[in-house]
Amino acid sequence: MKVLVTGATGAIGSALVRALRAAHCEVVAASRAPADPAGLPVDLAAVPSRQWWAQQLQGVQVVVNAAGIIRESAGQSFDAVHTRGPQELFHGCVAAGVRHVIQISALGADEGAASAFHRSKKAADDLLRGLPVASTIVQPSLVYGPGVASAALFDSLATLPWLMLPRGGASAVQPVRLEDVVQGLVKLVTQPAAGQRTLAFVGPEPLTLREYLGQLRERQGISTRQRIFSLPDGLALWGARLLEWWPRTPMTREAVGMLLRGNAASATGFAQLLGHAPQPPGRGQGPGEARAHRHAAMLALWLPPMRLAVALLWIWTGLVSLGLYPEHASLALLAGVGLTGVLAWWSLYVAAVLDLALGVAVFFTRGQARRWVWLAQLATMLGYTAILSLRAPEWWLHPFGPLSKNLPFALLIGLLWAFEPPLRHNRR
Repeated sequence: MKVLVTGATGAIGSALVRALRAAHCEVVAASRAPADPAGLPVDLAAVPSRQWWAQQLQGVQVVVNAAGIIRESAGQSFDAVHTRGPQELFHGCVAAGVRHVIQISALGADEGAASAFHRSKKAADDLLRGLPVASTIVQPSLVYGPGVASAALFDSLATLPWLMLPRGGASAVQPVRLEDVVQGLVKLVTQPAAGQRTLAFVGPEPLTLREYLGQLRERQGISTRQRIFSLPDGLALWGARLLEWWPRTPMTREAVGMLLRGNAASATGFAQLLGHAPQPPGRGQGPGEARAHRHAAMLALWLPPMRLAVALLWIWTGLVSLGLYPEHASLALLAGVGLTGVLAWWSLYVAAVLDLALGVAVFFTRGQARRWVWLAQLATMLGYTAILSLRAPEWWLHPFGPLSKNLPFALLIGLLWAFEPPLRHNRR
């Protein structure tokens, strides 16, 4: 059986591609940057035409649309990726004679949809239901598994001893394991299909968000109870608006709005498809696995604000040297290390611009590129420290520790360098 999977480098798509190949299906992995040379490069945000899709789908029996975004960005809108792109794909499926189309939508993409995320999914779902092709619209709840942005977020939140949540974490959720989602999709692909149907892919039972976080804490081996305080809805939405300035954060106003609405459904149809009840995502682990899981979640939570803090410190240092601190006082400090006249002036402003650039660069690089930024920061700090140690060693004995503080700061930058992920060329 030949199957085309869009979004093949995403968390669900990549896991599905592996499972289908293990089930001896011929898989065409379609994504913006395919992970293997045999993949099909395509960007739904560019809305390829139905005619183009009809040509690519020759000989394909089943199509699974797993492409999606959790937040909009430049060049990627909900309208393009969730609505117009899939609609053209579905029309192409009809023209090419595809036997079965599986659309991975979202729980909540229904008549009560309020968020742009849900409305964009629903628009594609509605068109598919009206086309002359067998189709299954899969509506997952919160998916829990490796590579899933929301799962990583909730894992991180579960590590905190205190937390403020909208409505005190009383919103209904029904998290489903990624393994169960993939197993269900493989069964849909390999079984005969007819007509149109919609299936909720959900966990065994609804939980409050507070209970879900408690399960995740247990999974991480945390025995203490998490204190959760209620956050007014308006304040939660305002906070999410601020967080949207941070690139790639899954905590957006859309996400908060969907959480406030609730996210639960009957698991009966999904259990019938699987042949067994779906398993809860917070299953226990051995002590070693739980500890490793907890450490990974804590790093995911604290690395971004640590990067931000280091970047802002370099930026602040540059701004202070550029004029917030009196120039004559800065030049007097430089005179103490033997720099005077024009040389001191140039040293002051070159160093200030360098500090400012090293801070700003953190926001515009990532992966291997940002590793070089951390190394440049370490080299610059080492240079400053060496010069002061040679020309003004008394700064080591200063009660405010202007030089001794460089030691833990250097270790922090080294930690950020060590945990910097490699550049990701393969994205869905």
